[in-house]
Amino acid sequence: MSDLDTNPAPATGPLPRPEEDTAQADTVDPDAARTAMVARLEKEGTLGPGPVRDALLVLPREVLMPQAYVRRSTPGEKRPRWDLLDWTAPHDRPELQGLLYDGASVLIQHNGEPLLGRTRGSRSGASITSMSTVAALTASLLDQLDLRPGQRVLDVGTGAGVTAAVACQISGDSGVVTLDRDRHLTAAAAVRLADLGHRPQTVCGPGEQGCPGRLFDRIFVSYAMEQVPMALAGQLAPRGRLLVHVTTRSPSWPALAVVERDEDGQLHAELRAVEFAHRAGHGMTRIFLTEAFRHRIAKDPGTWTQRSKLAPPADTARGFWLAADHMLGGELVRDFQAEHLSIGAPGCGSWIRVEPAGPRRWTVSTNGPRDIWTEIQDLAVLWRSAGSPDRYRLILDPTGGQRATSQCGRLSWELPPRNSGERAAS
Repeated sequence: MSDLDTNPAPATGPLPRPEEDTAQADTVDPDAARTAMVARLEKEGTLGPGPVRDALLVLPREVLMPQAYVRRSTPGEKRPRWDLLDWTAPHDRPELQGLLYDGASVLIQHNGEPLLGRTRGSRSGASITSMSTVAALTASLLDQLDLRPGQRVLDVGTGAGVTAAVACQISGDSGVVTLDRDRHLTAAAAVRLADLGHRPQTVCGPGEQGCPGRLFDRIFVSYAMEQVPMALAGQLAPRGRLLVHVTTRSPSWPALAVVERDEDGQLHAELRAVEFAHRAGHGMTRIFLTEAFRHRIAKDPGTWTQRSKLAPPADTARGFWLAADHMLGGELVRDFQAEHLSIGAPGCGSWIRVEPAGPRRWTVSTNGPRDIWTEIQDLAVLWRSAGSPDRYRLILDPTGGQRATSQCGRLSWELPPRNSGERAAS
């Protein structure tokens, strides 16, 4: 399962009945849609010229994802509803083409079901259990992976098979392995990749273990973890590269871990603060803000309000927020839907709301046992004294411990160990 750590926007409207077929189906042009998607990624700056662009230009996503879900229920509806669209149904094609090529995540699996042999129609209850990643994120990461012909590539988190298809196109089928713990995903990917003429090795098993006894030139993980899996790092060949998103229990301020092995066999790694990341992997703890908690942060007066001449760190200071996420306990969640800075701590119910109050003045409202504002400002001083880094050296201990540190060493933290469970603030 992979995707950005955001909820897909709901769509509306009923699933058309077969007899409702219209002339709209004649306007479907996946080749044109694919070309437009690639052009849009280039314009946004997430995809540059090179083999990844060339591979995406010839990759018919409707072959890898001949069926996809569109949400029909409204946010908060007790039993969410989806319609499964099918490319073989002409009346589904216009809407399905939009889902496949507009660049957003594509919902491909409901409630852990098999992907092969499904019938189109409505589903309700349970949840979407696998998605294909937002196109811009996939394209950007594949560019950074630096795929080349003849490389041995391990794709961890098969999903719809997009990454595996690109890797096969660039590096060749014989060196590509795609791995997922869900046998339904690997089974469907094997069939659909074969329909494209690609036959990589498909493996069902835990992604964190990789393929013991084998070495790879490139390893790509399509879901977020708390740490870099040392088993995967150990499977890097000399001059190899591993990419994996690393986060705390909060989804707000992720990092991309870039691990490389030099010609002498030594590992070198760094954490790069990023804006977006894949969704959390299997069994990973997540905390989040409920709608009730968001409402309290937005509307309640709080227990204490002050005027401050200190500006909150900018959203673009991602290196600071990455450090804050870890060094302030990994318990803070940003409400990115709010107009101004709003942060909650689900564990203890503390929160802050920061709003502009004139030139170089801010109104800071706080609530709960934690003084989050002071914690943020104190850390900002330390972060600036460390050179305001947006990248941190990542020290990998073979025994399992991992530490991020600024180049000067003034700012450092331990990455959290792997855990499980999920909870929310009420």
